[in-house]
Amino acid sequence: MTGARVYVALGSNLGDRRAHLALARERLAALPGTTLLASSAIEETAPLGGRAQPPYLNQMVVLETTLAPRALLDACQRIEELAGRRRGERWESRTLDLDLVRYDGVRQEEPGLTLPHPALGDRPFWQAELDELARMGW
Repeated sequence: MTGARVYVALGSNLGDRRAHLALARERLAALPGTTLLASSAIEETAPLGGRAQPPYLNQMVVLETTLAPRALLDACQRIEELAGRRRGERWESRTLDLDLVRYDGVRQEEPGLTLPHPALGDRPFWQAELDELARMGW
């Protein structure tokens, strides 16, 4: 398969956090035209946004996919819903959060989808996970 190399950030701070990340990896790998190539280690991080809430488990995965960016984002949101995610206020706790961080070298800005992710430079744990994947050859 020849497709785009995509980095997706996984996060969870409600319920069985490890199980939510495992579900995300499994469902991402099962998407049409998609292969899960590698995963970073899982790390615990403090929540963003200044709200009092439980810590997050975070992980970065790299995919190869033939899905277009919007189709992949839609699929990610369906996976979040499968894990019980309900969208409400920004920065609130969630069972699962999937963010498209990079999609090959694509630069795109449209409602609800900006590539690369606009917060990439503001989240040191994302950079650490990307660095780990780079050390693995991804």
